[in-house]
Amino acid sequence: MQTNVIQRVGQVAVPVQDIKRSIHFYKDVLGLQLLFSTENMAFFNCNGLRILLSLPEKDEFAGASSVIYFQVGNITEAYEALKQKEVTFLDSPHIVAKMEHTETWMVFYKDSEGNTHALMSEVVTS
Repeated sequence: MQTNVIQRVGQVAVPVQDIKRSIHFYKDVLGLQLLFSTENMAFFNCNGLRILLSLPEKDEFAGASSVIYFQVGNITEAYEALKQKEVTFLDSPHIVAKMEHTETWMVFYKDSEGNTHALMSEVVTS
């Protein structure tokens, strides 16, 4: 009998270079809930997933982060709202996959620290 050891993702870490600048971006621009912060770290809640912004403890952690795909209800509205807040987008909202009655849309952007992340939306079609 096999049991699943891993149950869910509890936290995603994003390396940053400036903790104050990154807190501003994730809190004030993206609108995520700041749980708490220290001199070197900040923890945010994104609908139950904790995002850790952290000054790298070692050089090997200072590179690019994984891409976080933030799910939104309406990708066009989210894209336009974040453009108004001067978020740097790498492209425009576009379809990346079409399944029977669902389209998956994405748009990629840079955070304040140069990490690439994305907005995604799954649209049900008739």
